[in-house]
Amino acid sequence: MSTTAIPVICLDGPSGVGKGTICLAVAGHLGWHILDSGSLYRITALQFSRLFPDMAANAVDEAQLVEMASNLSVSYRQINNELVIMLNEEDITQLIRSEKMGEKASQIAVIPSVREALLARQRAFLQAPGLVADGRDMGTVVFPESVLKIYLTASPEERAKRRYKQLKDKGIDVNLSALVEELRVRDDRDMNRKAAPLKPASDAIIIDTSTLNIEQVTDEVMHWVDQRV
Repeated sequence: MSTTAIPVICLDGPSGVGKGTICLAVAGHLGWHILDSGSLYRITALQFSRLFPDMAANAVDEAQLVEMASNLSVSYRQINNELVIMLNEEDITQLIRSEKMGEKASQIAVIPSVREALLARQRAFLQAPGLVADGRDMGTVVFPESVLKIYLTASPEERAKRRYKQLKDKGIDVNLSALVEELRVRDDRDMNRKAAPLKPASDAIIIDTSTLNIEQVTDEVMHWVDQRV
């Protein structure tokens, strides 16, 4: 089967709207592959931090960042209904989920040459029988011909509350108001960057998750999957 014939479902939106959980549920239901595109930026950020622990992304030669992004050996595994992210056979799932990695990833994501390098890397995950891809520009840039495009959204306050609970449950001390401000700053940067700004595709179905739980969002997405796929 050629890659052009392989169906793709895109789940886009800002951080904290439940994209990863919904992506896992939909992929599990269909028996399809998963692409957590945001993790690629976080993985690049992790590699960057390991090589240049005391430097900002804009202080490093772009060519080094591009080479790093182009050669990521990444795989995704579904284990006990959880997504496990492997880099060179190392489980880095928790390492890349920190707020620090999220902030560095957002800084790296505004560099056009790095985005271009990761674009090819993302498209390489397209395999039969199908792919469920979550991110910020899956439906607008990476897979514009996808069979279904969903854009999940929620208020910064609600998303911060969800993140706050996640971190507290893990025993991580965090400030809620600081989380809200970090999300606002990240949203502004993602929405106003020149390369692939965060926005719904013109033909995307927009779902506001502010007042919905994960089960309700999953049901809504699966309704559209049943209609379109």
